[in-house]
Amino acid sequence: MFREMLRKKQELPEEECISILKKELRGVLSVNGDDGYPYGMPINHFYCEEDGRIYFHGGEKGHKIDALKRDCKASFCVYDSGYRNEGEWWLHIRSVIVFGRIEFIEDKETIYRLSEKLSRKFTDDDEYIRKEIESAGYRTLMFALIPEHITGKLVKES
Repeated sequence: MFREMLRKKQELPEEECISILKKELRGVLSVNGDDGYPYGMPINHFYCEEDGRIYFHGGEKGHKIDALKRDCKASFCVYDSGYRNEGEWWLHIRSVIVFGRIEFIEDKETIYRLSEKLSRKFTDDDEYIRKEIESAGYRTLMFALIPEHITGKLVKES
């Protein structure tokens, strides 16, 4: 169902793809938007090692939510900041694309727990995290991308 990578030499192993998903703070979630137009948006995420899902949070309404309720298929792209080898001007960039289906999380305790894990990617400030979850947790929408296919690639920008 999913295409194989053409440039096999550039393909990243699955463990490296997972490492990038865990480390990077944000990526682009793409969905089937209005009138069949693709709709991609930058978004924070949390990769959960326990279940292999990628979690997102946001408001309860909007273009993204309408699109996901209409069609649960999505893709998520993450890439790192790249590196240069000594003496080279070009960047080497690692990117990961995840294809899967979205599932909305209904249980509030699960939403609070996952919101805390997502927040910890950005800060260790327990007080700040607690206050945010107390003030906004009840209206936070949490959803998961359940991966069906993960592919990663190392690209030389030259």
